[in-house]
Amino acid sequence: MSTIEVSAERPYAVRIAAGALTELPELLEGGERVAILHPPVLADRARALAAELPATVSLLQVPDAEAAKTPQVLARCWDRLAADGFTRSDAVVGFGGGATTDLAGFVAATWLRGVRLVTVPTTVLGMVDAAVGGKTGINISAGKNLVGAFHEPAGVLCDLDLLPTLPPADLRAGMAEVIKCGFIADPQILELIEADPLQALDPRGAALAELITRGIGVKATVVSGDLRESTSVGRVTGRELLNYGHTLGHAIERASGYRWRHGEAISVGMAFAAELSHGLGLIDETLVQRHFDLLAGFELPTSAAEFDFAELRQAMSLDKKTRGSMLRFVLLDGLASARIVSGPPEDALVAAWQRLGRR
Repeated sequence: MSTIEVSAERPYAVRIAAGALTELPELLEGGERVAILHPPVLADRARALAAELPATVSLLQVPDAEAAKTPQVLARCWDRLAADGFTRSDAVVGFGGGATTDLAGFVAATWLRGVRLVTVPTTVLGMVDAAVGGKTGINISAGKNLVGAFHEPAGVLCDLDLLPTLPPADLRAGMAEVIKCGFIADPQILELIEADPLQALDPRGAALAELITRGIGVKATVVSGDLRESTSVGRVTGRELLNYGHTLGHAIERASGYRWRHGEAISVGMAFAAELSHGLGLIDETLVQRHFDLLAGFELPTSAAEFDFAELRQAMSLDKKTRGSMLRFVLLDGLASARIVSGPPEDALVAAWQRLGRR
């Protein structure tokens, strides 16, 4: 078992191993009631998990993917906790992909102003990104994750035995966040993928386990130094470093009505950020092409011609990373070297978008 410590306001551990779920009872010790939020596809597993816990368990089935992250679903969860008599000594478990753990975290953060949370991510994306870091939230019509709270979990259990049941498309989409970690902080991730892309997609293999562990390590290091995403300037990126590819990516998700998987949208967002970095003279063509080669190796999209760029540009203005009226991007100025660029020229944005379609 690998253990990564997150040294934030309330330190906690991320456990990464086959069979990590066996540690869940220990993390929930002392609570009389536990709510397990889960998507429909995990209903049977959630019931089996509930049977092993020494507590009264409420199973809260929530919609798949981003459909779970709405004010209406959030209110239903609150009503269920009230009906089942949850108190401050009880706990919430997020058992599912990134959307499920985002919702579960916000439920835990807001119920009685904060109760214990344990996240059990069941996807590559959830393990590497959503379940670690203390960010929770839901979507509203204006944009993704615009309503939320910082609420650190008591622990995170990444059980690698859950990965073989993932649909191949979800496994590939999750690799976008892994690749992101390679470009912003850990180039060895990229080297491991390039050495054997097929091994990286083997849900039972050691290569994927190492990639997930390295990705979590990147996120843990970043959030330990800047939990609440304090405003960054220039080369001081703080937690915003993790938003590489997300400014455009979130706009694509919203424009698609969340039909696009998060990883697919972030894949295009990273390709766009690389093109923008190159257009502003920050990186060379070789590093840009490396983005396209790695993403294409997992059949991830690097363009999104079905969307109107003017619509995406407007959506980006509502992104939570915007400061005032100034659009902000995390861009590379080298491999594993990034900076914040505020207010890039509009013609540079359009040119980067157009170059995506020509590759």
